[in-house]
Amino acid sequence: MSEPIIQLQELRFRWPGQSADLLNIPHLAVEKGTHLFVQGASGSGKTTLLNLLTGINRPTSGSVIVLGTALEQLSNAQRDQFRADHLGVIFQQFNLLPYLSLADNVQLACGFSRRKQLNARDPRQAAIRLLTRLNLPESLLNTSVSKLSVGQQQRTAVARALIGSPEIVIADEPTSALDSDNRDRFLDLLFQEAEEQGSTLIFVSHDRQIAKKFERVVDLDAINHAGRQR
Repeated sequence: MSEPIIQLQELRFRWPGQSADLLNIPHLAVEKGTHLFVQGASGSGKTTLLNLLTGINRPTSGSVIVLGTALEQLSNAQRDQFRADHLGVIFQQFNLLPYLSLADNVQLACGFSRRKQLNARDPRQAAIRLLTRLNLPESLLNTSVSKLSVGQQQRTAVARALIGSPEIVIADEPTSALDSDNRDRFLDLLFQEAEEQGSTLIFVSHDRQIAKKFERVVDLDAINHAGRQR
């Protein structure tokens, strides 16, 4: 059996000045190709968990092993490059650059990673292919993202996360601004693209109605509670 693509071992995290751990996860393993839904109450540490998986934050103790690499052992610059090379991130607020066009926002991921650039081969054509599959017409390619609808901005953010075939795609509450119909269509597109690229999907949301669409669900409140009882 192959090694899990993500492993958390005796993971603890607390912010400076806090007297208790925000996260206490004895063990969590995610296999390659899994679609994992992480749920939990507000304040349970969902976004903090994603920040640990992407190397934005370091654990207080324990280990975050992603693709066989212990992120806590890397320098800040090394973690940044690891994230750029191997992960695609869909932020809750999308984090698109308003002064860039739709196509340039998508290609930006390849500008920070030689690996993604090589995987994409031709970044502009790869961007066009992804955007077309996500139902964004080629006529919008040179449009500023500030002129797009929320749904169009969201799909642009998805294309940016998927370009260059990252091994892991991480999504932080990306459906919070959508109604149920658009939410379901968005999830179907995201699943399809992730499966075709062979990407593992980690999806965080407070919307428990989405959980039934995922093959694996993790309740962060339950995991933290179990960890604190040890």
